[in-house]
Amino acid sequence: MLARRGGPPPDTRVGRTNEFRLCERWTSSAKSVFQFDVQGSVAKSTHAGIPWLKRIRETAGGHVHFWPFDGWQPPAGRAVIAEVYPSIFRNRYARESHSADEHDAYAVARWLSESAARGTLDHYFNPPLTRDERRVARLEGWILGVA
Repeated sequence: MLARRGGPPPDTRVGRTNEFRLCERWTSSAKSVFQFDVQGSVAKSTHAGIPWLKRIRETAGGHVHFWPFDGWQPPAGRAVIAEVYPSIFRNRYARESHSADEHDAYAVARWLSESAARGTLDHYFNPPLTRDERRVARLEGWILGVA
């Protein structure tokens, strides 16, 4: 298969299992998005979700802010799509009768709600990065809550 625009063919894997984005290097346990088929792997869901993000961008256009790709501070009145790492928040809240996945979603939603109510969410939208780190993170992405 021929490469397009000077890059590898679309079905060629280009990342290494030990390759971490900047934000993953800022956490204690995040896995590489190129590490497939291991316990706690996010690689399959990450790569499967990218076409859906493209679809949302095409459909919703200016109504959605993809953080941090569209900028570090989301404008008022826009929905925000951000990467989260549920294990950051998981142990803050009792699990009760939720499944593990349900509890992860609940913990993230509750943390977002509580942070917004306290007025601290803006802090997390602006992690303490250098100018060069911000440039890298706007290309690679960042995990909301890692500051």
